[in-house]
Amino acid sequence: MKSLVLSLLVMVAITSLTGCAASSETPPSWSFSVAAPEHYRVWVEHLELEKSGVKHWRMPIGGVDCCWRGSDGPSGPGGPITVLPNYIGIQWFSFSEQKYYQRRIPVPDDLKQRMEKPATYSGANGEHQAPRDMFVVGLAPGGTIVLWIMNQIGNEVEVARMQANEFGGDPNDYRAATKRYLKENGDYLKQHGVPTSGW
Repeated sequence: MKSLVLSLLVMVAITSLTGCAASSETPPSWSFSVAAPEHYRVWVEHLELEKSGVKHWRMPIGGVDCCWRGSDGPSGPGGPITVLPNYIGIQWFSFSEQKYYQRRIPVPDDLKQRMEKPATYSGANGEHQAPRDMFVVGLAPGGTIVLWIMNQIGNEVEVARMQANEFGGDPNDYRAATKRYLKENGDYLKQHGVPTSGW
């Protein structure tokens, strides 16, 4: 009798757990990252994301020196997010220009709908369809900001473009890091300069 009661209790517990698991929705997951053109390293000092009335959070990014375009871009450091922001606050230092930039970025109202719409991507077994679940913020010299969405590098779609505001700051705060940066990229900068438009 005891074993029968115990068996029934176990079955009820399993059934209720299964029911909960089946009824609960898995929150959507997107990836968020920050990109910069190769050779034009930036240091993201602050990155804050906000979904008004729902969530406000920070994401540590730090150094970004790749990738704006090509076989590796747009992509860069970041992480997963379960809520799409409607505002992004960002502040960064440009090593190539020795300037600080900041901007409060309004995210397009229809971004979620555009990201959820299936798009074609290529895989090992041919072409497939999936939502554009990758959200990338690009930072370029001159304070150019570009927002892209994609589900695979190579099928990115630009959804917004804007200009950051330059603000005062002491480049000497990054003196040691700038020295390392110039050691690695100084020859490239001498040859190509620092284009502040055309990104």
